[in-house]
Amino acid sequence: MDDEIETETGEDYRDAVLPGANWERRRFVGCDFTEADLRGLVTQGCTFDECDFTKADLGESRHTASAFRSCVFDRTVLADTTWESCSLLGSSFTECRMRPISLKECDFTLASLGGARFAKVVLAGLRFREANFLDADLTGADLSGADLSGARLAGAKLDGADLRGAKLEARELRQANLAGARVDVDTALAFAAAYGLLVT
Repeated sequence: MDDEIETETGEDYRDAVLPGANWERRRFVGCDFTEADLRGLVTQGCTFDECDFTKADLGESRHTASAFRSCVFDRTVLADTTWESCSLLGSSFTECRMRPISLKECDFTLASLGGARFAKVVLAGLRFREANFLDADLTGADLSGADLSGARLAGAKLDGADLRGAKLEARELRQANLAGARVDVDTALAFAAAYGLLVT
């Protein structure tokens, strides 16, 4: 029930030291976590709307069925984090430390991941609809079965990436670096057609 969820609005957590905290079914709206020490944080069923995690340390944190919607992650430490069944709808990630990272059944629809470093990261089956991957490093990443419909891929490094079964738009692939990327037949044909080639 929604009335059982503890809600905090506009709270100031800047520079807070809360390593190893365990939050369950809590809601944060417009809260400021700038430079907070949240290392080892565990969230389950929590919601963060329009929260600011600039320079926060979320290293080794674990998140299950939590939502981070329209949040700001600017130079945030996200290394060694685990995310399962989480929504990061419309959130922005700028110069974050994101490796290693474990992502399973997560939704990055409309997220801004320009310049993100996901080299060799497993992103299989995730949703990235209309996400921004401009100049992102996805070298050797596993994007098999991922939904990249409408994603912006200009300048993205997809060299050696696994794109088999992924939902892609050929016109966006034309603007990415694809040397050695693995694709299925349908994607290869769509890519060829985007370049005006006739496959016979």
